[in-house]
Amino acid sequence: MSKASDLFIQCLEEEGVEYIFGVPGEENLDMLDSLSRSTKIQLILTRHEQGAGFMAATYGRHTGKTGVCMATLGPGATNLVTAAAYAQLGGMPILMVTGQKPIKKSKQGRFQILNVVDMMQPLTKFTHQLASADNIPSRVREAFRLAEEEKPGATHIEFPEDIAAEQTESVPLKRSHTRRPNADMKSVRAAVHALEKAKSPILVIGAGANRTMTSRMLLQLIEKTGIPFLTTQLGKGVIDERHPRFVGCAALSAGDFVHRAVEAADLIVNIGHDVIEKPPFFMQAGGTQVIHISSKTAEVDPVYFPQIEVIGDIANAIWQIKQDIVPNGGWTFDTMLAARKGQVTHTASISGDARFPIFPPFLVEQVRAAMPEDGIICLDNGVYKIWFARDYPAYRPNTVLLDNALATMGAGLPSAMASAMVYPERKVMAICGDGGFMMNSQEMETAVRLKLNITVLILNDNSYGMIRWKQTNMGFKDWGLTYNNPDFVKYAESYGAFGHRAESAEHLKQLLTLTCDTPGVHLIDCPVDYSENDQILNIDIKMLSKAL
Repeated sequence: MSKASDLFIQCLEEEGVEYIFGVPGEENLDMLDSLSRSTKIQLILTRHEQGAGFMAATYGRHTGKTGVCMATLGPGATNLVTAAAYAQLGGMPILMVTGQKPIKKSKQGRFQILNVVDMMQPLTKFTHQLASADNIPSRVREAFRLAEEEKPGATHIEFPEDIAAEQTESVPLKRSHTRRPNADMKSVRAAVHALEKAKSPILVIGAGANRTMTSRMLLQLIEKTGIPFLTTQLGKGVIDERHPRFVGCAALSAGDFVHRAVEAADLIVNIGHDVIEKPPFFMQAGGTQVIHISSKTAEVDPVYFPQIEVIGDIANAIWQIKQDIVPNGGWTFDTMLAARKGQVTHTASISGDARFPIFPPFLVEQVRAAMPEDGIICLDNGVYKIWFARDYPAYRPNTVLLDNALATMGAGLPSAMASAMVYPERKVMAICGDGGFMMNSQEMETAVRLKLNITVLILNDNSYGMIRWKQTNMGFKDWGLTYNNPDFVKYAESYGAFGHRAESAEHLKQLLTLTCDTPGVHLIDCPVDYSENDQILNIDIKMLSKAL
């Protein structure tokens, strides 16, 4: 016989769990006691449940293994809701474990009790209240299986304190060995036939392609055929973006140079498409033919109804296509490559502007120069995300972590912290607006306590800059979106971190080099000039790309 909470931890160990991120409460104390005796799992105590959830999700994003986080009942569980949505929409495997009052006999009435299972149901792939210790092995195994199965996402188990204290003879279940099914040969042949007949095909790399082995297979296909490719925001880095056939990232919704490349195609191969993302193109009746390559059939939308679907393991499907295809000597890609050249030329014409406060194109160029090839930048959410998605070339998969699914503020810092834990030998930078940083800034204490090596770059404009940009774009007056900030240098130092403030463009360059090369938690307060966002992103780019 063993205690149920001991069995629960043993099940997590069997799944290969390394960390549990969280804020325990009274209802988690049995589990916490059991965890204290584990030699395989480390508790990462955070300062807010949301930070724990974001860290668990990023762990899952990097490793493909389920990240685990925990919280107590009531407010602890509700604080995980945003992280659940972040993981579910973003395709990141996590398991959330929340406590609950005794379910068989309670002396506290309804104090703090919410129906957390029902609350989590629309946000997860699986949610379950444990009502018997004997069921722990099967429910934990099921939660991990579903979290990691395509499309990865969020799962939840509620662990009441009276169940945690029970005795049981159950033992952990072993993980099963599974492989994703391969695409049907006839569907592959149909895709190859369409590609060989096309005049100007293009590849669109989306979120689902950002998986193990897909990068290698895609590169081989591109090298064999020479077909140009673009990425969505969540597809950045699948292929090294220095590749001569890269034509851009669809950061803006329309009217950019990359959209001209798409318009020039007579066949679009959409790889790992996810309707969660803003589509980089819109299908129309009688318009450009689309091939859908993914682990799941296409979710049909008024602007997405592909004519050919290749369903199965994406890497294997790409390999099959690569093996079968005979490159068409008549393919023409001139317009697509000219569009890319136009974007590069335009970016180069403005990225040298060393004004102060810092100009966004200059900022992007300097961050890229400071980060090594395998360095990881973790973007919070704000208008700077568009600048980085568009103009920061990613060299490797999962080195530009941005959220174009839930697109939540507050995730940048916890995401960088988890990245530094998974890859302690690599340089990691969180890039946050002042608004997003303050939503989970308390995790600076966690980062210092864990002795992480990260740089936190705060783009400071004393406002919710993305919404101000939209406000201007929609013709409204500038109102209701500005605020004051603390002294970020002193704020960082109060946590035991290193605080820095950029005083000029040249000083920013020096700080980026210094903080990347010096161990510890560093914060850079960087004043930023967003005054030309609307002119460049909404007017200049559209005019220049249209003139190609």
